[in-house]
Amino acid sequence: VLPDLQFRQTSIPPLTVDGYLQVLTVSSSVPLRVSAALSAAEESRRTLEELLQKERLLSDTLLRHLQGSQSWADSLGQKLGQLDTVERHVKYLQCLAHIEELSDSIQQFLMTSSVWEAVGAVGTMAKLDLGLKESRCAHLQAHLRETLRFWHKILKDRLASDFDEVLTQLQWPFLSPPVASLSPPANAAELASQLELLVSQLLSLQTSDDLTAESKLTPSRPGLAPATPLSLPIQIMLLPLSKRFRYHFAGNRQTNSLSKPEWFLTQVLMWMGYSSNFMEEKIQPILNRARVELCRGLLSLVQEKLASDAPRLLYDDALFCHLVDEVLQFERELRTTHGYPSSLPGALPILLEESIFQKWLSVEKKMAVEKVDAMLSAEGAWSSQYRDITDVDELKAPDCAETFMTLLLTITDRYRSLPCPRAQLSFLALQKELVDDFRIRLTQVMKEESRCPLGARYCAILNATNYISSVLSDWADNVFFLQLQQAAVSLGEEVWGPLGATEVGRLASLEGSIFEGLLGLLERLKGDMLGRLLDAVMREVREKAQPYCRDRWLSLPSQSDQATMSLSSSACPMMLCMRDRLLQLQQLLCLPLFQSFWQGLAERLDHFLYQDVILCNHFNEGGAAQLQFDMMRNLFPLFGHYCKRPENFFKHVKEACIILTLNVGSALLLRDVLQQTQKPLPESALNELGVYRLAPCDVLILLSLRASWPGK
Repeated sequence: VLPDLQFRQTSIPPLTVDGYLQVLTVSSSVPLRVSAALSAAEESRRTLEELLQKERLLSDTLLRHLQGSQSWADSLGQKLGQLDTVERHVKYLQCLAHIEELSDSIQQFLMTSSVWEAVGAVGTMAKLDLGLKESRCAHLQAHLRETLRFWHKILKDRLASDFDEVLTQLQWPFLSPPVASLSPPANAAELASQLELLVSQLLSLQTSDDLTAESKLTPSRPGLAPATPLSLPIQIMLLPLSKRFRYHFAGNRQTNSLSKPEWFLTQVLMWMGYSSNFMEEKIQPILNRARVELCRGLLSLVQEKLASDAPRLLYDDALFCHLVDEVLQFERELRTTHGYPSSLPGALPILLEESIFQKWLSVEKKMAVEKVDAMLSAEGAWSSQYRDITDVDELKAPDCAETFMTLLLTITDRYRSLPCPRAQLSFLALQKELVDDFRIRLTQVMKEESRCPLGARYCAILNATNYISSVLSDWADNVFFLQLQQAAVSLGEEVWGPLGATEVGRLASLEGSIFEGLLGLLERLKGDMLGRLLDAVMREVREKAQPYCRDRWLSLPSQSDQATMSLSSSACPMMLCMRDRLLQLQQLLCLPLFQSFWQGLAERLDHFLYQDVILCNHFNEGGAAQLQFDMMRNLFPLFGHYCKRPENFFKHVKEACIILTLNVGSALLLRDVLQQTQKPLPESALNELGVYRLAPCDVLILLSLRASWPGK
């Protein structure tokens, strides 16, 4: 403690005379400042009390004034309320008078054939109706709407009658292919003028027509979505076609057959085609998108008919499938031939109604499973239909696999045009289920054929697995399936189920694919089958190679003692076996699979010859030369048919032959280098000899297998 005290004492500077005077000055000024602050606070308190007193006086005065004027305010409020009621009554009467005035003016215009003025007055009445939409005057609204309907019907009937007359002269509707006349009618210009005038007047009635027909906007069936009403001229033009449609395809007519949906679908498409030129040449210049509007009106007839018929076919699979096929064909014709915009709904939304859609999925699955059963049990299921055409049969896919993928492609074409991504993903899930079921069937057949893995059927199963995997890999990069993948990511667990953040991220970034799981299972099956195939070939090779493994490598004559080198007689069975199997499997396997096979076989042969022939024997100079000749001039050329440098697939054998055939001096020098720890490094010495795969310890073992050392 004492040192600390001493430090504090020494750290305080000594107090000088000036410092002492400053302390006295500050000490004497503090009481003066405190006193001034207290005085200011006291003054503020007195001022605040005075203000509060004034506020209380003003508040009491205001309260007495309000109490005295309350009766006046009540009386004034009552008067203002009466004035407001009178004002609303006056406005009500003015509105009634305006309605009557508009009604009288419409009557006058119609009596004087001033159609445009009458149309304008009806439009004014329609705007007034829209203005009263938020009003609570229900009786006034009802009166106005009734008056509007009355005059609108009269004016619409009059214009529709004139419009029908002009259309009749123009030979509307076209129920058969229109025949081009050699000379236009004499009154063609007059008809064109009347047509333009009537279409323009009818379009001016559109607002009032929409008001009086607003109940038609609500669909009568769940499969039909509300849409903007058709323009009035198109509605009138559709009337004769609608009558014919309902005459032929409703009620007890023979043409109204549940088993023949193509009748009414084809009829509508024909009407669209027959009317196309007329709509583009006559109506389109006056009414924009007239051709599309007519198609939309005809399509509404189809939608109503499908919404009525589809639920009645849910218990008849054959008729239901036929209906779906015809609707899909109709949709394709509608979009391609008639150019119906993709932004507008077609006939497919009817098929997406829940009960109909679930029936479609179940029937699609049932039919697909039946077709798979049939194709697998067919006589030529495991043979390729292109086996005699070399340049076509690259994948050597058996008929069952090709037919199965064609089936999946057909399903894709059927649901590709569906407007709902969720429905498309349901079909994609069905496809994935079918692929997995087919993979299981292939596995079952493979296990039956695994007793003879070198047989044609086993190889056909392997080709089928590779073919399906290749097609799915291509589909994974297809734009359509990439879009489905993004849709599935956005829908989340509704489609994929609970997934980890990493897996969802891979799918969102397109690192993974929607077929990733299936591709993994197919690759596993393919790898397992290739492994069984290699095992079978290697068993034969090992059996044929036993005499070669036990050959007299230590007592063979040197190369100089032989006139010409020839293949070891003990190696002939092994070489013939490999040659025959390579040729056989080249014919049975597709090119990618055969490449994997011969490369796997080369790898296994390399290890087998290195372990069972080279490391298990000792070699004199003649034995080493014979081994090198057998490998370089016989084994490697067997694989030279499939690659340019086959020795690169036999690195252990090739490098072992290099070590075993070194001359004695080089071998002694190499052994000394490998046994010393100083530089240069042993690896550099080996690399100079062309040895890269074998480790220095392996090379020392090989050197110890040589019998031609000095002193031996």
